[in-house]
Amino acid sequence: MYILFFLKGATLALYAAIMPGPFQAYLLSHVLKNGWKKSLPLALTPIITDGPIIALVLFVLAGTPQLLLDILRILGGLFILYIARAILLSLKKPLTMIKPSAAAKTKGLVNAIILNVLNPNPYIFWGVISGPILLSAWRVSPGLGISFLIGFYGIFILGLSVLIVIFATAGRLNQAVNRGINIFTCGALIVFGAYQCLTGLITLVSSFYTR
Repeated sequence: MYILFFLKGATLALYAAIMPGPFQAYLLSHVLKNGWKKSLPLALTPIITDGPIIALVLFVLAGTPQLLLDILRILGGLFILYIARAILLSLKKPLTMIKPSAAAKTKGLVNAIILNVLNPNPYIFWGVISGPILLSAWRVSPGLGISFLIGFYGIFILGLSVLIVIFATAGRLNQAVNRGINIFTCGALIVFGAYQCLTGLITLVSSFYTR
């Protein structure tokens, strides 16, 4: 069980790390201006910013009935499959470099923290997908929840660190490497999304029969 939740977190972390977004754009602009050594600490930004976000999401979900959590689990699984479909479609298109946005004007860890706090993606991610998984795991055993968090943030930070080094050496993701990571992530997300939908449905149906 511990390994299962560790792998769940690791799979979601792969997606969160490689998908282009405001934070990744900021990393790229910072690396190109300051080099990878000064940019590497920015990979720790999610650990600093996500704590309050997770606490807020869990506070809301803690008072949510189990029936709604099961429905959220199914919806989260469907959303994961939707993400996998988007990655699959992106494999048919040539890779384009992540373009720096207005975040390119900011510098340092403080600005990275502000950017991530104001970024809606972590709230959506933890509210729809990771939050229900973490809460369900924690209700069974705190150790399972910790395994999920270790899997997620361990791979997430590692993935961001790798991106920083790649940005520094190439200025963009190598197409072959990026394609391989995307294929692996897509397959893992399909399996994980299907598993989430199936377990959610089983729990939902069994709850009706036990009433």
